[in-house]
Amino acid sequence: MIEARITSPFRVEKSSLAEQAYLSVRERILKGELRLGATLSRRKLASELGFSLIPVSEALQRLEAEGLVKSTPRVGTKVYMPTIEDIRERYTVREALESQAARLFSERATTAERKELCRMAEHMDALFNRRLSAQDDPEFLFAVQVYHFQLHMRIAESTGCRFLVKLIEQTHVLMFNWIWDLAAKRPALPPRFHRDLIDVLVGTNPKRSDAAMRKHIRYGLKGIIRGIEPAAESVAG
Repeated sequence: MIEARITSPFRVEKSSLAEQAYLSVRERILKGELRLGATLSRRKLASELGFSLIPVSEALQRLEAEGLVKSTPRVGTKVYMPTIEDIRERYTVREALESQAARLFSERATTAERKELCRMAEHMDALFNRRLSAQDDPEFLFAVQVYHFQLHMRIAESTGCRFLVKLIEQTHVLMFNWIWDLAAKRPALPPRFHRDLIDVLVGTNPKRSDAAMRKHIRYGLKGIIRGIEPAAESVAG
């Protein structure tokens, strides 16, 4: 069963119509219902959500500020299609933040946190290994990505460095990875992909943990670029 944590990307409280519209549109993007480059009609979204245009417009402005959508004069608003350079730069930031999280985790995590991450990594690999046979089940794929997000956030949280956690959240590096991974339809990962990473992190060698996280992140970059490059080039052209 997929466990829900406060570190879920959907933890923002639904305190206004604009917030609800924001969460709804973002979830559709994360589920792949609104694909990279898809046109977003304010009127259509308002009708589907049962809102007026004002909260939907505010939601799209917020999503644009976060880099998830892009508005262009005389073209309209679309789910943002990244360039290859965009992807590389986001991964550079992700690698810097998460490798530091890995280093600090190996130094500071409690015994209970280390055991928890071992359990999460084992479950994560089991889910990813089932993913290929569940390509026609969007809810399952969504749940896998939620759990993946949670696992990486849990590493950062266990460092005890709140500002580092905040930076990972504010830069949306895990969310972009999520969207691009879904769009690229990457093949199965090695069967122990996350367990091998956590096996190193639960040790007490910060340098090894740093290197293991960098290797883990870079492995995903090639597959994402291969999967997205044709569409990104067609938009650029």
